[in-house]
Amino acid sequence: MTLTTSQEKTQKTERTPRQVARRNRLNAWDVKFSPYLYVAPFFVIFAIVGLFPLVYTAWVSLHKWHLIGGEGPFVGLGNYQDVLASPLFWTGLRNTFSIFLLSSVPQVIIALCLAALLDQNLRSKTFWRMGVLLPFVVAPVAVGLIFSKLFADQSGLINAVLGQVGIGPVAWHADVLASHIAIATMVDFRWTGYNTLIFLAAMQAVPRDLYEAAVVDGAKRLRQFFYVTVPMVRPTIIFVVIVSTIGGLQIFDEPRMFNQAGNGGADRQWMTMTMYLYELGWGAQKSFGRASAVAWILFVIIIAIGIVNYLLTRRIAATGNDDGGK
Repeated sequence: MTLTTSQEKTQKTERTPRQVARRNRLNAWDVKFSPYLYVAPFFVIFAIVGLFPLVYTAWVSLHKWHLIGGEGPFVGLGNYQDVLASPLFWTGLRNTFSIFLLSSVPQVIIALCLAALLDQNLRSKTFWRMGVLLPFVVAPVAVGLIFSKLFADQSGLINAVLGQVGIGPVAWHADVLASHIAIATMVDFRWTGYNTLIFLAAMQAVPRDLYEAAVVDGAKRLRQFFYVTVPMVRPTIIFVVIVSTIGGLQIFDEPRMFNQAGNGGADRQWMTMTMYLYELGWGAQKSFGRASAVAWILFVIIIAIGIVNYLLTRRIAATGNDDGGK
């Protein structure tokens, strides 16, 4: 039976409020739940590859856990006590902080200065900006092998250059401080360009009106850098310092490849915390429980130093803003 025109209009009129209500309900759900769905993949992946290994490592650190035998008896904090009682742990902790300070501090300063130079009106500036990133592309193992030859004790290029200026050969592999400087040089070679581009991106976001006003006031390039550029990129400096701290305390590839044995030297003079962790887990002991304890100790140290760095840099930033306001 065919519906008349009036009946069709009546049905359409009856359906329209329901459709509108359903559409409004879907739109409300979309606005309410879609942001969570968009960010959910990150949290799911993080829970699988980040949070679960972290919690599982804490569980392993409380047991006598062997690579072959698997889970053993529960020992509580026994693994932590054994690790803290080991002289190798404190040697690794000393070496880690020494290499971290020798690499991260010059790295941030050099990257900031390079970014300021690249922010100028240079010819072929795209070439120079891409050039600073090339060392970051090189594999860490290749960097370690090349620099281990450059810093060789007898036939290294660095000692040959030092000999030309009257400085005797340096025992880069035997001396503690010399080995730390050599490894810090590797780290700076790889990561300075990466941090330079981060600083450069921040500097390009600085309003050019500020520089024009500084020029009108008679400020030279150096004063513009310290009184305009640095204060404006201070949040980026805080970010780079925190990220460099996290990466510097986890250094592994460069000291591992500094000699053929990969054990941190004859006297463990450049063995880092991560190398000690690797030795406990995959070396002669193969004690996953102690290795996990070292991992958690290192995690707590990184968190503590990261918080201290954040508070210090934030306090410096607040002091600078107060001085600027005055």
